[in-house]
Amino acid sequence: MSARKPTLAVVGATGAVGTVMLSILSQRENVWGEIRLVASASSAGKVLTVRGEDVVVQALAPEVFDGVDVAMFDVPDEISAMWAPIAVSRGAVVVDNSSAFRMDPEVPLVVPEVNPAQVRNRPKGIVSNPNCTTLTMMDALGALHAGWGLKELVVASYQAASGAGKPGIDRLYDEIAVLSGNREAGQHAGDVRAAVSDKLGEDSPFPAPLALNVVPWAGSLQDGGWSSEELKVRNESRKILAIPDLKVSATCVRVPVITTHSLAVHAVFEKPLTADAARQALIEAPSVVVLDDPAAGEWPTPADVVGSDPTFVGRIRQALDFPNTIDLFVCGDNLRKGAALNTAQIAELLAKEFTS
Repeated sequence: MSARKPTLAVVGATGAVGTVMLSILSQRENVWGEIRLVASASSAGKVLTVRGEDVVVQALAPEVFDGVDVAMFDVPDEISAMWAPIAVSRGAVVVDNSSAFRMDPEVPLVVPEVNPAQVRNRPKGIVSNPNCTTLTMMDALGALHAGWGLKELVVASYQAASGAGKPGIDRLYDEIAVLSGNREAGQHAGDVRAAVSDKLGEDSPFPAPLALNVVPWAGSLQDGGWSSEELKVRNESRKILAIPDLKVSATCVRVPVITTHSLAVHAVFEKPLTADAARQALIEAPSVVVLDDPAAGEWPTPADVVGSDPTFVGRIRQALDFPNTIDLFVCGDNLRKGAALNTAQIAELLAKEFTS
């Protein structure tokens, strides 16, 4: 066994997810030797702390990947599409958090609790991290699929503002500040929009006010009126679970929550199952916490689980009018398991290859 710990690069270290990545790297088992922090030229020279050490951020350039074994990317799609192959050409294995490579048949899409062996199937030297909405439910669905065979999935998401990055977080806080103390807001059509627009203008990452509201849209417009987020849930679930004909319908909704996505899941299985059996399988699943006692008012909510690593599941019911069907409610921190944590877990699987 090699005594050398592999070198890690974190690309996009100053972003919302990148900041969480540094925190996670400081909390988890230290499997890395050198950690290099990389960002855009405008962020170069900043000093960030990881594992209790101050590290100077380097500007993204080909040479920063020299000697790097694993590079975790959290940057926009177009940056990943350009720079991930460059990092691979300099000798790094890339774990990418963008959507640039997720549906590439030569790039595995990995959730370590569900399909860890796929990390070795990487002819392009790239491993993709799924979308945060898909990831929120995948640990739970993976456990249920293993026992009963998932065949259909209907999902409604309740997605936090942080899914739109720091601009989404800032916009929601600003809208809340504008409306704070206004007990008339939200009682007349258009009054919230008018108050927010008057104070903050129309430049928002959301197509409608988010404070005191829900917005039935996340992502970009695709064919047939679907959003890109909804299609990601469909396509990524099929790939991760290796069910190419899985029937999926998703409706993605943005809600006035800072961080932590929630999903209402209607899952149809090939084999008969009971709510009790499903609940027990979820209790036994790694990285899943079951909070499911409606009589006591116990179920997961974003405000109660934000900042946590596991997937939280509650409201587990056998559907009354649909056979072999379980309904449940899932919450997961979209910046942790939905992005940074899963990326770090994939990177840790790769790290073992350099020390074995």
